[in-house]
Amino acid sequence: MDLHLTGKKALVTGSSNGLGEAIAKRLAAEGAFVVVHGRDRARAEAVARTITQAGGGAGLAIGDLATDEGADSVHAAATGDGPVDILVNNVGVYDPGRTWTDTASEDWAGFYNTNVLTSVRMIRRLVPAMRERGWGRVIQISSVTGEKPQASQPHYAATNGARNSLAAALARDLKHTGVTSNSVAAGGILTADALDKLTQLGLQNGWGHSWEEIEPRLVEELAPNAVGRIGRLEEYADVVAFLASPLSAYITGATLAVDGGWAA
Repeated sequence: MDLHLTGKKALVTGSSNGLGEAIAKRLAAEGAFVVVHGRDRARAEAVARTITQAGGGAGLAIGDLATDEGADSVHAAATGDGPVDILVNNVGVYDPGRTWTDTASEDWAGFYNTNVLTSVRMIRRLVPAMRERGWGRVIQISSVTGEKPQASQPHYAATNGARNSLAAALARDLKHTGVTSNSVAAGGILTADALDKLTQLGLQNGWGHSWEEIEPRLVEELAPNAVGRIGRLEEYADVVAFLASPLSAYITGATLAVDGGWAA
């Protein structure tokens, strides 16, 4: 399917590795010029180089979005040669070991700054120009925990609920402008780092001797879903690419659960 992204420019925050990298590569494969963002220049350059070597177009924006100064730098780099049409707010952190009792107030504030205010900073800098041009896409990457919080990571669940609310509120503000705003609530994401850690966890708990044996048991024990496995990077990237495209014009203010039908 042609997503009609040729000629569009996308900024994917936190795209120097993991899900952000997968999204950047998917958008580039569809013809978009992608601005790769990160705090580590070498890693961001490596992703941009992979995209260009595959025949796509890529640029760089280096900066820490946890500060207004960093957001200004990223905005300047992303728009230096023309406006941004698609903003994917992917930057975020989580700590699965945190609970109510060992998460201090300053930790809550830090997580909110990274998981919510980084998005707000880029929306405030990029969306006004989208509104003026009459076309744009804003996509938040959140988590299913925003709608289905668990006992652990209360701060993480709260920030993802805020991300979903932010996307819906922005959609209301952008009505009749041609700019849409949506959120993708992710379930488990099988990154390379997660694969190693989860395999070790499975071995320690006796859930199998290989990833193929461990994965369905791990999912059943930790986060049951209707598919019986963890989501792959490309599956999330495909959803984001569709939401970023002109084909998704009738979807706005939505939180799309991409979680395998999580039943936890």
